Amino acid sequence: MKTQTPSPAPAKAAAPKKKSGGLNPALVIPVLLLIGILTYMFVFGDGSHFQEGDNTKEPLPGDYFGTVYKGGFIVPILFTCFLTVLVFSIERFITIGRANGSGSIDDFVRKVKSQLDRNDVSGAIAECDRQKGSIGNVVKTALLKYQQLSTDTELNKEQKLVALQKEVEEATTLELPMLEKNLTIIATLASVSTLIALLGTVLGMIRAFAAMGATGQPDTAALSTGISEALVNTALGIGTAAIATIMYSYFTSRIDVLTYNIDEIGLSIQQNFAAHY
Repeated sequence: MKTQTPSPAPAKAAAPKKKSGGLNPALVIPVLLLIGILTYMFVFGDGSHFQEGDNTKEPLPGDYFGTVYKGGFIVPILFTCFLTVLVFSIERFITIGRANGSGSIDDFVRKVKSQLDRNDVSGAIAECDRQKGSIGNVVKTALLKYQQLSTDTELNKEQKLVALQKEVEEATTLELPMLEKNLTIIATLASVSTLIALLGTVLGMIRAFAAMGATGQPDTAALSTGISEALVNTALGIGTAAIATIMYSYFTSRIDVLTYNIDEIGLSIQQNFAAHY
């Protein structure tokens, strides 16, 4: 008796490849620290910013580079924090901008929902190819699964809906880490920069009061140096923390918009499938 060869199972819809794009903090931050130290030593500490060309003396009147240099060894650390926020903000801006794809997201959502209402799945997939963003990647994966399940005869309707929902969730899980990468660094620096600045402020004030206590008389040079160190560190830390907080809020809001649109289309796909199959 001839053995019947079982028919092959339908191919699983291809999920988007997990993306690892983005800067590597383990490599970038040490480089930025080196840049911060060199800038502190050779730019802010250049003799042209100080009296008699000596950076151990007082900075020239109105020379901000010399004033920043007098902030002490905390300055290059805070400058590194500022550069880190700046670099990763630019990197996130580019990455999330690419994730938005080409054209308006609202128009894309509207077109896909309209095509799904007409049960034009192929047209919706072509629209995803034109969009080329994270939403397009997730929706295309769901639509490929949609096509596969529409010809499946083994699963019942509820099982197909569960499989379709799972496909949307898996595709979303693969896309979101790329968008959220390095945001933790920006959020951390929003608070850490303030603490480092507070440390620099305290050290500056300790130097100022120690100068007064050493002689029993106010030493205006040492007193001004200590106060300058305290204020410079405070300004750098607060400025960096403010920028980091604004950037983190901005990027998270943009990611929330993308996530909302993905959920909206995912729900439309499931509703459309339930209505037609």
